[in-house]
This record gives sequence, structure tokens and C-alpha cells, in this order.
Amino acid sequence: MQAIKPFLRSLNQGYAPYILTLLHVAVGTTLVYLNPRSTFAFLLYLSSVGSLYAFKTSKPFKLITALVVALVIMPVLGVRNIFYLEIVFQISVFAALALGLNIVVGFAGLLDLGYVAFYAVGAYMWAFFGSQQFYAIFYAPGTQPANLPFLLPGDFFYLFIFIGIIAAALAGITLGLPVLRLRGDYLAIVTLGFGEVIRVLANNLDKPWNITNGPQGITPIQRPSMPGFVVDAFNSVFGGLIGKTVKDTDLYNVFFYLLALFFIVLIVIVAQRLEDSKIGRAWTAIREDETAAIAMGIPLVKMKLLAFASGASFAGAMGVLFAASRTFVSPESFSFMQSIGVLSMVILGGLGSIPGVILGAATVVVLNLQILQGLSLYLSQLRQSDAVIPLINFAWRDLSTQLDPAKYQRLLFGLILILMMIFRQEGLLPAERRARELHED
Repeated sequence: MQAIKPFLRSLNQGYAPYILTLLHVAVGTTLVYLNPRSTFAFLLYLSSVGSLYAFKTSKPFKLITALVVALVIMPVLGVRNIFYLEIVFQISVFAALALGLNIVVGFAGLLDLGYVAFYAVGAYMWAFFGSQQFYAIFYAPGTQPANLPFLLPGDFFYLFIFIGIIAAALAGITLGLPVLRLRGDYLAIVTLGFGEVIRVLANNLDKPWNITNGPQGITPIQRPSMPGFVVDAFNSVFGGLIGKTVKDTDLYNVFFYLLALFFIVLIVIVAQRLEDSKIGRAWTAIREDETAAIAMGIPLVKMKLLAFASGASFAGAMGVLFAASRTFVSPESFSFMQSIGVLSMVILGGLGSIPGVILGAATVVVLNLQILQGLSLYLSQLRQSDAVIPLINFAWRDLSTQLDPAKYQRLLFGLILILMMIFRQEGLLPAERRARELHED
């Protein structure tokens, strides 16, 4: 081990980190391009972002390489296999949600178990005004004509991103006002109740006036228009690399991927500015000791409400984006388990750590969508074949469907969190302050 450490340090000096980073990107890109359905190749390509973060290279090099990977390589690979764009889109959305929750839980130390409610506020805001659902209020159930126009054009989506931010921030303040005196478990119970109230309202506000269409959800929801010149320009630049002409329906996947990427960059910048500001230091003081923070002159009420509003606003923006990208929303997308999932991303990555939270979101999404589902599909193919396990002479077709890995994702994440709490409480990429607190010795 003592001989390995100098070797690893030498790899992070001089030109070596530049060469290793470019080699990582090139190998991952080549493997995915040659085999668009390879899970290993895509994971290798996705991990190249980790090389950019881990290796000591100059900021211009990191920026240029990241732009090439995100804006050139990923759209090409994503159009060849749309599922990859879906994975990165989901990572971006949940990373934004986790960053918002990290402000409340990681920065201010306020445990919120109903965070997904703010996500629902943004989604239903655009779903109601960007669809035909508005007219359902004036018709009895089952009598609404099928040829009604949309209430607003699809390009109002951009305006509703800001409206969703404001609406979610107001919902955060509404939640924060009655719970200012609560701490710990009591705060968690109240926020849990708030999240369930929003979900139940979405599930039952189909009578006496049909606002949310109940459990059936709202569809179709408008998307912003895609100009024809954008499609032509994309095909002229990337058509040769992709090997086919891309239609506007396929290009929407690239559009929402780029939009989600833009939001995650913007949210990271805002979160970093907040963390290093006077407000961030006030949140840290509140997290460590509320009584001492009050004695220092920190306005407790104002700072707590600002934490709830800031975290909620991120979720509101991503809710609008989610509704437009899916063209469908329903109460099932905003369950209590979604809040727990976002909280597990924050804990897994590291409370208060911005890069850690993003890594936690990426880990959870990749495990859910790529690894566990890929293993389930592989086992399904084995069941349909005549393959037999050697030595024990067991036929794969006799394997029970109850053993599919995708059905045990909650069990797996529970075990991961237990192991994290035992062996690495600070998270995968911890914040410096929290790492020092947990390892003072």
C-alpha cells in the first residue's frame, strides 16, 4: 500500500492527468458509439465526468472538455440510443431536486420528508394551464368534447418555469411558517404530512370541479415549439456521425436534455453562491446550534423561511420541466417514496456537499434505470432460453420472477444506506466541514 500511494500521486501530476482524462473520454465514447446498447460502455463514458472532477487539470481544460462531452458527444450518442438521454435527463432532474433538498437539510439542518410536494406544485402548474384541463372545470365528468383547444400555446412553457419557481417558493414559505418552532422528528412529521396533503389533493381534486383529473392524471401537456431550422441545423452538423436523419420528435429528447443540463449548471452556481455567502454561514450556524445562532443576532425566522423557499424553488422549476418533457403528470409521480429517494441521494452523496449530492443522484438513477433493470432484462432472456447453470444442473427457465433485481431496489438502497451510516457517515464526497466533524481524531 505504501508503494502504491506515490504511484497514484504521480498520475495526478504534470501532463499525466490531462492524458488520462482524454483517454477516459475517448475510450468511453468509442465503446458506446460502436456498441450503443452496452451498459458497461455507457457507464465507462459516464464516469469520465468523474475524471474531470478528480484529476488536477486546469480550469479551461475542464471547461472545454466538459462542453465537448455534454454538448457534442452526448447528443450524438443519445440519438443513437434514446435511453441514454433519458438516463442523463433523469440524473439532471434528480440532481437538481437533491441540491434543493440539500439547502434545507444539508445547509440549514431542517429535516424535510415532504420535499416532493414542491416538485408536484411546479408540475401541476404547467399541466393545468398548458393542457386542455382548464376546460374540464366547466363540464360534467365524461361530457368534455375531445376537440377543445389548448388553453395556452406551448411556448408559454418558458414563462411558467419562472411561475413554477415563484409558486413553489410560496409553498415553501407556507410550509415554513407553521413549523418554525419545531425541530428534529417533529419537523419531519409535519413536512411528511405536507407532502401527503399535496399528493392527496392531486388525487382527489377531480370533484366537485375537475382541476387535477384525479388518479388518471393530466394529458396531453404542451411542449414548446421546435423550430424547423433547429432540426435542419442539427442534421447538417451531426447527421453524418449519427448515421440517420433525426426527426423533430427525437430532437425533443436532446432539447430537454440540454435544458435540464442548463438548469443543473445554474442551480449549482446558485447553491455555491449561497453556501459561500452570509446567508449560507447563517444556515450553518442554525444547523449547528439554533440558540447560539440567535445569540449571535441571526434572524432565525427569516433564515429558515429563506431555506425552505430556496430549496422549494429548485423543485418547482424541475416540476415544470418534468411535466413538459413527459406530456403527462399523475399523483403517482409525487409519492412519499420519491421524497425518501431524493433524501437518500443527499445522504449517499454527503450532506452539505454539492458535488457529493450530484454523485448521489447519479448513483441512485444509474442503479435504478441502468443496472437493476439491465439485470432483470438479462435474467428474462435467460428464462426464455434453454440455458442451464453448470455443476448444479439448474435450468434458468425455472428461476422465479420474484427474484428480479428491479423488484428489490428499495431493499438494495436500504442496505446501501445502512452500510454508509456504519462505514462512511459523511457520504461519498463529503463536505470538508462535515468530514472534519466526523473524524476529529
